[in-house]
Amino acid sequence: MKSLGNPFDHNSDLRHGAGCSCASCSTSAGTAASPDTSDGMLERAVESAVVRSMFGGNDLSRRSFMGLVGGGTFAAALSSVFPIEKAKAAILDELGTPEKTDLNIGFVPITCATPIIMAQPMGFYEKHGLNAQVIKTAGWAVARDKSLAGEYDASHMLTPMPLAMTLGAGSTATPYIMPAVENINGQAIVLHNDHKDKRDPKQWKGFTFGVPFEYSMHNFLLRYYVAEHGLDPDVDIQIRVVPPPEMVANLSAGNLDGYLSPDPFNQRAVWEGIGFIHTLTKDIWEGHPCCAFAAPLSFATELPNTYGALLKSIIDATQYARNPENRKEISAAIAPTNYLNQPVPVIEQVLTGTYADGLGEVKQVPDRIDFDPFPWHSMGVWILTQMKRWGYIENEIDYKAVAEQVYLAADCKKIMNDLGYDAPEVTYKSHTIMGKTFDPADPVGYVKSFAIGKG
Repeated sequence: MKSLGNPFDHNSDLRHGAGCSCASCSTSAGTAASPDTSDGMLERAVESAVVRSMFGGNDLSRRSFMGLVGGGTFAAALSSVFPIEKAKAAILDELGTPEKTDLNIGFVPITCATPIIMAQPMGFYEKHGLNAQVIKTAGWAVARDKSLAGEYDASHMLTPMPLAMTLGAGSTATPYIMPAVENINGQAIVLHNDHKDKRDPKQWKGFTFGVPFEYSMHNFLLRYYVAEHGLDPDVDIQIRVVPPPEMVANLSAGNLDGYLSPDPFNQRAVWEGIGFIHTLTKDIWEGHPCCAFAAPLSFATELPNTYGALLKSIIDATQYARNPENRKEISAAIAPTNYLNQPVPVIEQVLTGTYADGLGEVKQVPDRIDFDPFPWHSMGVWILTQMKRWGYIENEIDYKAVAEQVYLAADCKKIMNDLGYDAPEVTYKSHTIMGKTFDPADPVGYVKSFAIGKG
């Protein structure tokens, strides 16, 4: 098999970022070591907006004034004339007309993006006063870069991405928020048909696997899975980043022995007669998060009404997708070329959970993929432990603070309640991954409990 190299080698740009000592990453190391609280970031964003208004964008005047009176005096004076605390509290209260209605929202063409995609053809954005265009994006690095560049107002992202972007892992540190999860479950490990006699992961030494992005649940679940079977994912197998639409072609060409990918590309491999489904990721971690709706923090603070309307649209669509009775209708809505560009039967097999596994059986798994918008802080903590375990974060971090800074469970709960949906009263719970319980109250102990890993 032709070697494409290992993109997870530390010499690769993919591993630079939080905690890296190289010159190009040293500017963001402080952010990774001491992440700000969400309240602090929000306060500064509000203060910044007020200051810009006061000085009309004249940075020289602002600096001169602050130099004369001092930063503390300036902050006190600002608070005396402007109710910053009330402004902070009002981001999602008393929502009015969206400040901006024409929005660009990026998505990668996978079934995990179902709520974000279907919200356009099925009218959920329009229902909440928005003219949002969803833009097909080739892969996650492109989605990240376009979002950072301001080309996208918000984007479909993988749940680890806003955590990594906030910490400066793999990119410039920029405060990001994730107020809603898109899907839970919905992934699978696929192997090439040549490996039907290698169902035991201990037989996978030397295999090359694809994942869609380094900061993905796919990468972390694959690593967790093979490590639990005694393989070191950095030594015994190769893991390559492959954009989801290219997974099947690479499997067919022999560049990959398998992949842990989002659908519909797991089912498409079966449809094409190239691969088989080894296991669903729900059998690794039942109810695990995968994709999400994310945006820069500045989007919420500068356009609070627009942010609220967009979050309502996404949560409304997510709840609609959660109903199994709507899945066939949704499959037809998201199948066209400008969305997933997939045969409707392939999408239906994923969304309905009645599917051929490539091993001669038709399975009935109604929750093969499901949709639940609530961003559990405990899920964020687990993702951060895996980033630490595998060396994506090298500095010590406050797991709880980072998860709560990025995963805006309170915003999600408020919008869910406003729309008449039930939302959890707590934001932390234990999770079971391959029979082992994860306690979010002890992330450091959890990282140290693994025999295989770098953390």
